[in-house]
Amino acid sequence: MLGLPKGEVFLVQWTEEWNKEFLSEKEKILNEVGDYIVEIHHIGSTAVKKLSAKPIIDIAVEINDFSVGENCVSPLEKIGYSYKGTNILPDRHYFSKGEPRTHQIHMYQSGNKFLQEQLKFRDYLRNNDKARIEYEELKYKLSELNNNNKHKYAEEKTQFVKSILEQI
Repeated sequence: MLGLPKGEVFLVQWTEEWNKEFLSEKEKILNEVGDYIVEIHHIGSTAVKKLSAKPIIDIAVEINDFSVGENCVSPLEKIGYSYKGTNILPDRHYFSKGEPRTHQIHMYQSGNKFLQEQLKFRDYLRNNDKARIEYEELKYKLSELNNNNKHKYAEEKTQFVKSILEQI
């Protein structure tokens, strides 16, 4: 299953389809804006095998110069993305796709602190079953408590993420 209706928070068990969907979307993005791209990363919980997640594919697009993100808007709109600007989340161009939302692009300049943290956290969970299971349990609890408040759900996961990042 892929797609999260606006305003809802729920989790779905991890599936290999998420990885296949990322690889397919990566190819489409490269075809449209490959000249600007340093790397494309699968991030977020859908990128961690066996971790339940909101059914949205999170994609980090790494570019050399933040200003070239503006050049990517029109080509990405051709493949279904909607540009949300640079004020939604810090230090990134943000794009979403679908209604319900199925994909989101976080476009960062290489070396960006938020990108580095996302990659470190993803890799830690990929290699640490205990932390992955603990994080999944927390996410289920928070999704039940905040099933209509994605901001509160995300905010309440922050302390866990920070505690992992401080360890690694």
